Amino acid sequence: MTTTHPAPTTTARPGDGIRVALFATCANDVMFPQTPKAVLRLLERLGCTVVFPERQTCCAQPFANTGYFDESVPIVRNYVETFAPYDYVVGPSGSCVGAVRHQHEMLAEHAGDAGLARDAREVASHTYDISEFLVDVLGVVDVGAYFPHKVTYPPTCHSMRIARVGDKPMRLLEAVKGITILPLVDADRCCGFGGTFSMKNPGVSTAMAGDKARRVMDTGAEYLVAGDNLCLLNISGVTNRQKGGVKPIHLAEILATTETDREGASL
Repeated sequence: MTTTHPAPTTTARPGDGIRVALFATCANDVMFPQTPKAVLRLLERLGCTVVFPERQTCCAQPFANTGYFDESVPIVRNYVETFAPYDYVVGPSGSCVGAVRHQHEMLAEHAGDAGLARDAREVASHTYDISEFLVDVLGVVDVGAYFPHKVTYPPTCHSMRIARVGDKPMRLLEAVKGITILPLVDADRCCGFGGTFSMKNPGVSTAMAGDKARRVMDTGAEYLVAGDNLCLLNISGVTNRQKGGVKPIHLAEILATTETDREGASL
């Protein structure tokens, strides 16, 4: 008697067949490499093929925000040439993604380069923050994450007002198993970082960061989660000095963490 076994079945994943270029951002590459690594793990778990174009550099936002438009143009050109071959460009920073979409075409037009402006507009149109790529492109909210901790979430200014990611980060957080999200008073108020604003107006910036940090510590959260690491750095700098006991963590790092990952691990 011959026994036949059914052929193994594979479950389709939302990212199957999708090739993504990872836009790490310069700050994450230098200071927070765990975040782009988390994006890589997350997207690969969802089925995407992820590549890291090594020519990538800064998004030019610091130059543009301080008025160095001419000096920004070579950086814009490099971004366009680096990421033009890919259908999707995904980064873990609403601020940098917002700069690509809001500034690159303008900077090329300022330089009088119509071709670059056209190409910058095209590449910007498929550059996504990780939260909107998951929700809008892959069509997923529950990414299989597990994070049994109390967190609080401030939406970062550029992600809301420039990249316009809306409520997508919160929807993703709410679908994480085991998580407790604590409300934050004045959550949408700026933390005072604002890129070069914090260097030009340190007194005002420090006061704003202090207000934000107090609100965060008042929640009783274990973790402060956001979609931009430099905002997290600014707020946690205050909470650390005040021994507030709140640990900063990027949204992507939570979404990349599964129950299996957490066995024997401590974040």
